[in-house]
Amino acid sequence: MLYRFDFHTHSFFSTDASSSPEQLVEAAKSRGLSGIAITDHDNCQSLQYCIQNRLVREDGLPVDNFLIFPGVEVSTAEGHLLCIGGTIPNRKGAPALQVAEEIRMCGGIPVPSHPFDRWRASICPEIMDQMQLEVVEVFNAAACRRKYNQQARVYATARSLGMVAGSDAHHRTAVGTCWTTLDLERLSVASVLSQLPKATQIGGRYSPFLESLKKYSGNWFRCF
Repeated sequence: MLYRFDFHTHSFFSTDASSSPEQLVEAAKSRGLSGIAITDHDNCQSLQYCIQNRLVREDGLPVDNFLIFPGVEVSTAEGHLLCIGGTIPNRKGAPALQVAEEIRMCGGIPVPSHPFDRWRASICPEIMDQMQLEVVEVFNAAACRRKYNQQARVYATARSLGMVAGSDAHHRTAVGTCWTTLDLERLSVASVLSQLPKATQIGGRYSPFLESLKKYSGNWFRCF
């Protein structure tokens, strides 16, 4: 059965985002998604929040036919790196190669976010070449230039890597702007993670210009 997922969202546990996990879930369901990864900047507080509020099950099965994946977007020394399906301590500023290995050790999948995007903190191809990758974000809805996503897709194809899409939503209205489609026998965190390295079906659209501009401005000010 086919399921759609948004693997890059932010809740109010990111300083530049404003929506609660409940609001993200509601928005995702309204757009036909079966799950999201909440990948807040350099922290995993959303997972504990979701457990306490019964939005996730610790056995990785869905709640009301919906999955929330553990995750984080790590600000490594070389750029942003998503951890999908796992949690790690705050590793802001640590080397990307080291963080990627730590993500694998905790059972997650390291995914370079918005690679090739010169206007955001992105891990360059030279560093990605050294990383043991299985998946790359090839469509980021907040990209200001489409060529960045196109370059990411070419890179993933050349290395035979899985391809995922992420809205990079910092507000509930952007959730599900784009998605990754997976063919699964069972809806669970484990089954999704096992299929991500094979993912190639993505869809969606770009965020409105003003929304992307806010995102780029937020990234700029986080650098100081």
